[in-house]
Amino acid sequence: MDSGDLTGSADRTGGTGRTGIRGPAGPAGPPDPAAAADVADLAELDGRIAGCRACPRLVEWREEVARTRRAAFADQTYWGRPVPGFGPADASLLIVGLAPAAHGANRTGRMFTGDRSGDVLYAALHEVGLASRETAVSADDGLTLRGVRITSPVRCAPPANKPTPEERDTCRPWLVRELELLRPSLRAVVVLGAFGWQAALPAFARAGWEVPRPRPAFAHGARVTLTSPTPLDVFGCFHVSQRNTFTGRLTPAMLREVLRTAASAAGLTTRPQGG
Repeated sequence: MDSGDLTGSADRTGGTGRTGIRGPAGPAGPPDPAAAADVADLAELDGRIAGCRACPRLVEWREEVARTRRAAFADQTYWGRPVPGFGPADASLLIVGLAPAAHGANRTGRMFTGDRSGDVLYAALHEVGLASRETAVSADDGLTLRGVRITSPVRCAPPANKPTPEERDTCRPWLVRELELLRPSLRAVVVLGAFGWQAALPAFARAGWEVPRPRPAFAHGARVTLTSPTPLDVFGCFHVSQRNTFTGRLTPAMLREVLRTAASAAGLTTRPQGG
């Protein structure tokens, strides 16, 4: 379903918490992912996610990165918290990544914003007509998405970009509730990479969709249609990591092709090629 309007994400402004960390205080007490099912809407969910401290290793890492910073961003105050989803609450297309980058979304507070992976993703979204601009540099840069929301199965930046299976599973209730809240409008999903695929399929099942058994294997260009309570087309795409884009394993044309196909399945109108 194409709502026809452009919208962004939850507010990323707020007071300063720990040294070098920016963001809202969140609800009283550390939010528990296991209580995600009680969240009433996406705005509340985003706020709860931003206050989560459920995984000690990830909390320590994301906050250490925010304190020490990269030299290029030494004058910036990092987000340093879990990163909520980005995009409208009535999105018909969802993009699922892996986890925030240490100096990307962990710095800016918005999915795929401020790093080279995001440069590739947002350029492709803009090219096909689903993003208002081709670059994403900060949470207040004016970027908006049309009919698309971006999320990840792990909300905190992990050391070496490798969350553990336990951290993935601990974080899963946030994604499950996000899927449940999006269900009335959601028609298609693009999953970036094998890790996201393996994390997303159980989340789809817990959110009420029937996932085939054995579970479909990840592949670039894979398409699986889930049934009940509503049809959902799930597409596999190589992740927009630097390793994939620098080596040509994933080219901009390959990414745009998956996005166009998924957008069509979601009922979204895309910009003509070369238009």
